[in-house]
Amino acid sequence: MKVLLLFAWLFIFPVNSFAQKIKIMKTDTVQQTEIRNAIEQYYFKGIYEGNTELLKQVFHKDALLFGDIKGVPYYKTATQYIEGVGSRVSPQKSGKDFKPTIISIDVINTIATAKLNVKMYDFNYYNFITFHKIDGKWLIVNKTLTDVEL
Repeated sequence: MKVLLLFAWLFIFPVNSFAQKIKIMKTDTVQQTEIRNAIEQYYFKGIYEGNTELLKQVFHKDALLFGDIKGVPYYKTATQYIEGVGSRVSPQKSGKDFKPTIISIDVINTIATAKLNVKMYDFNYYNFITFHKIDGKWLIVNKTLTDVEL
């Protein structure tokens, strides 16, 4: 009787129905390369040179920036941020160190995130950038940042 109940249970509740289904995502190196280029050629270069035109090309016009700098909450629209970059002395002109690093890039379909470290002036920023591919172009739609003591 026990054997019959065991077989009945196995037919009613198949063993594999409890197994977790895992979908393996393929890494799309083409998309990662496009994002890396957007970061290096527009974002990093724009910040370093104080080039607002480069930044306008990589930020979506409605992007928002959130975070904290030296413990103070930070919030800006993309327009406010880009204007601020344009009005300050650029790292290039200041002669101060500028060391940007891409830590990681993750892509799923038309969205992506990038974790960056940007050392400039007396700051050690960590940025989490969200990209969205719009009309064939990777644009920054959100940036969060924090400053960590060196």
